[in-house]
Amino acid sequence: MEARIKELLVRLAEGEIEAGEAFEALRDLPFEDLGFAKVDHHRPLRTSAPETIFCPGKGLAEIGEIAESLAKTGTSFMATRANQAAFDLVLGLVPKARYHPRARIITVGQGTLPKRGEVLVLTGGTSDIPVAEEAAIAADMLGAKVERIYDVGVAGVHRLLSFRSRLEAANVIIAIAGMDGALPSVVGGLVSCPIIAVPTSIGYGASFGGLAALLTMMNSCAPGIAVVNIDNGFGAGTIAARINALKGED
Repeated sequence: MEARIKELLVRLAEGEIEAGEAFEALRDLPFEDLGFAKVDHHRPLRTSAPETIFCPGKGLAEIGEIAESLAKTGTSFMATRANQAAFDLVLGLVPKARYHPRARIITVGQGTLPKRGEVLVLTGGTSDIPVAEEAAIAADMLGAKVERIYDVGVAGVHRLLSFRSRLEAANVIIAIAGMDGALPSVVGGLVSCPIIAVPTSIGYGASFGGLAALLTMMNSCAPGIAVVNIDNGFGAGTIAARINALKGED
């Protein structure tokens, strides 16, 4: 891989290829093979999104080795569903790492994109905040300006309505709720922007670990709502940031 990079740089310096051609070649170069993992250093070039380590199922040593591999490139990255032990290990290898305990995310760097637009993150209740923070931090790392309004569920819908002007100002809204999962439908009747609904596993027995909220959101009669998987704040934040970036190009 290093030989290929040097070759492209020489050809670029000598005027044999244009900068755009070099970029296209570089972004498809091979990954780094660690044996147990194949680290994609070129993901930011292709997608403008930082590489992300999904921590569950990985040993601490594996998380640390992947983080160290990513850190040496100087690019931003995240590690999701990380516990304190994982952060302590990563911090020893990557001193610039930060831990967001409620979101369970480790971040290195703040993304390369300037903050723009607005992604608004809503929760039905306070218990949904961990998923909301995962979504908010993911969107922030992808260059979105993120605002938060928490605990505005349908059990007291007047709380949500008091923020009407902020709802209308958003480019994208992430609506996160457990229990009956009704929040996205209510929001869908108030705004014209895209809404990303996130069901959470919060609720009593008949919520079936978030399945009830998921089905409610998927069967919403309000238009303009997309639904991600249960507790998938990271996925919602990523999608929201990409939609927000497109709005910023209008």
